[in-house]
Amino acid sequence: MFGKLKEKLGSFVERVSQTEISEKDVENALWDLELELLEADVALETVEELKERIKEKLVGKKVKIGTNKKAIVEEAVHEAVLEVLTPEKRIDLLEMIKSKGEKPFVIAFVGFNGSGKTTTIAKLAHWLKKNGLGVVIAASDTFRAGAIEQVEEHAKRVGVKVIKHSYGADPAAVAYDAIQHAKARGLDVVLIDTAGRNELNRNLMDEMKKIVRVTNPDLVIFVGDSLGGNSVVEQAKQFNEAVKIDGVILTKLDADARGGAALSISHAIGAPILFVGVGQGYDDLKPFDERWFVKSIFGEE
Repeated sequence: MFGKLKEKLGSFVERVSQTEISEKDVENALWDLELELLEADVALETVEELKERIKEKLVGKKVKIGTNKKAIVEEAVHEAVLEVLTPEKRIDLLEMIKSKGEKPFVIAFVGFNGSGKTTTIAKLAHWLKKNGLGVVIAASDTFRAGAIEQVEEHAKRVGVKVIKHSYGADPAAVAYDAIQHAKARGLDVVLIDTAGRNELNRNLMDEMKKIVRVTNPDLVIFVGDSLGGNSVVEQAKQFNEAVKIDGVILTKLDADARGGAALSISHAIGAPILFVGVGQGYDDLKPFDERWFVKSIFGEE
C-alpha cells in the first residue's frame, strides 16, 4: 500500500540538515509526502493532521553526523500514522456484549449501496458464533428486491436464524420483532440489516433514523467499501450526522492498494475501525489491528 512512499521518504531524508532538523527542512520534505498521501485517497484533513504530527516529532530534533537519518524520519512517520489510526475510545466488542446486563446486545448496520453490508453481517454472525454467542439477524432491508432472500441464504450458511416480514413492511417493526425473539430465547446478539442507501435519499435516511430510534441499539456500525477512498469517508460523515456511528467495518481491504479510507475514516468521524474484510469467505473478517495496518502500508508485511 501507498506505492512509492518509501522512495519518497528517501528524498525526504536527503533534505534534512546535518545538525538539527529545521521547520524548513520538514516543510519542504512534507510536500512529497503530502502528494503521495493525497494520491492514495487519504482525506485532506487527515493529511494535514499527519503533517502536523510529523512536524512535532521532527522539528528541532538533533541529528549527529553518522546518525541513521532515514531511521529517525521513518520512525516519526510511522508513529504519526499510528497515532492518527488509534482511536481515543477503543471498543472490545466481545467484552461489551458479555458485560451487558440485559440481553440482547443490539447492533444496527448502516451504509451505502453495494458496500457489502449484508455479507459483512453474516461474517460477523459467524465470528460471534465462534466466540460462543447466540445470534439472530433482523432482515430490516424491506426495500431492495432480493434483499431478504440474500440475508436468509447467508444466515443459513452460517447457521443463524433470520426474523423477516414481507417486502414493503416497516423495517423498524422487523427489528423490534427480532429483539423480542432474542429476549424470549435468551440470545446474546441481534444484528439489524438495513437497506443500503444513498446518503442523499431523505426518505431512506429518515427510515434509518426510525430504526435506530425504535431499537435504541447498543452500537451503530457503518460498513464501507475501502475501495471507495475519499467518497466512503464522505459517506461516513453523512451517516454520522444522521445517526451517531459508534464503529466502522471496512470491506475489501485485501483489494485496496492504497489504504486511504482506512487511514482517514476514524479520524474523520471519531469512531474506531472494528473489523476489516479481507476476502470472500465467512472467516475473512478480522479484528482491525492498527500496527498491522501501519506495517502493511509501509510494505513491511
